[in-house]
Amino acid sequence: MSSRTLPLLFINLGGEMLYILDQRLRAQNIPPDKAKKAGWIDDDRRRVMNDIITTMFNKKFLEELFKPQELYSKKALRTVFDRLAHASIMRLNQASMDKLYDLMTMAFKYQVLLCPRPKDILLVSFNHMDAIKDFVKDTPSILGQVDETYRQLIEMYTALSSGEFQLIRQTLLIFFQDMHIRVSIFLKDKVQNSNGRFVLPTSGPVPHGTLVPCLIRMFSCSGEEVMRRQFSNGGNYTAALREGSFEIFGDRVTKLGTNMYSVSRPVETHMTGTSKNSAQHTKVNVAPNPLAKEELNMLAKLMGGLEVQKPGNADNGFRVNLFSTDEEEEEALISRPDDLLYGVINIQATKDQQANAELAKIMGQFAESGEQSPSSSSKGDDLLAMMDGL
Repeated sequence: MSSRTLPLLFINLGGEMLYILDQRLRAQNIPPDKAKKAGWIDDDRRRVMNDIITTMFNKKFLEELFKPQELYSKKALRTVFDRLAHASIMRLNQASMDKLYDLMTMAFKYQVLLCPRPKDILLVSFNHMDAIKDFVKDTPSILGQVDETYRQLIEMYTALSSGEFQLIRQTLLIFFQDMHIRVSIFLKDKVQNSNGRFVLPTSGPVPHGTLVPCLIRMFSCSGEEVMRRQFSNGGNYTAALREGSFEIFGDRVTKLGTNMYSVSRPVETHMTGTSKNSAQHTKVNVAPNPLAKEELNMLAKLMGGLEVQKPGNADNGFRVNLFSTDEEEEEALISRPDDLLYGVINIQATKDQQANAELAKIMGQFAESGEQSPSSSSKGDDLLAMMDGL
């Protein structure tokens, strides 16, 4: 397993979380009079996004994140994102957080599976980074944190060999292998089966640097070509596209990792792309993708049950509900397993007892932290401290 996988996993999952939150915060469509009465204004949306991104790209936290290390367990990584999602005035019920995390993980799993070559995982990461940078383009202090993360990504990953990227891809797939959560947008696009497994396409462009499979060439001992034989490749492949840019600015070419919930996203009619390339920042005046919209509606019109509490308590903010009604959310919370294992059978060795005890301690501290909100200056340090204990 690769010791360089964690930063890519964290950044891509974080990017997917921000896509979902931003889309639903923009889609509230609360009438101005009611929004004013409820205490909700557009500044709150920007505050939520800025707080989460500030915490996500905290300097000390990223320094620890980019150190070579094994992936966290599923439970530990989920704890990190629980804390990250609550780094702002927004509050999520546990069942709603389950839904949010499920969508994040399945979206990135789909992107990893569809990468034409292992190195393209870095382009997917840059697509997420490009979108995050656009979220905070009017906040120079946070923009500097994002630019520094670009620099670290380029420094760590651009010089890696194809074999090292293959190891990173394999590590990610091992992490995702037992996650088979059905997502309606994927089901309706027919890229996911009813059992939650993805359907890989047999069409589209081949990876950069390769040829369309259809020819076998045979050579003699001296290296001279002596025979050619054609064969059917069983698909509808096309020539490779140009290579995407691995710099801070540039065309990533691939659409994997861009925002599939964006209102400016053109409707995709093939299975190899997920959205518009945000790196180009090109405005496309088309209707929102109905499949992406329906996905968010079926997952409770993400944050549809907006409730803004009175600022009488330091931790008060608005509660986010990923379900259509409060009753559905309560029912999901009741039926929620005590320990989310995503169908994985974990066989714990004796030597892991100390690590498990430490993780239980961290989870207990997280539960207690729900009663009080840390100051914005300490949110990154909280995540860093939690990582030290993993």
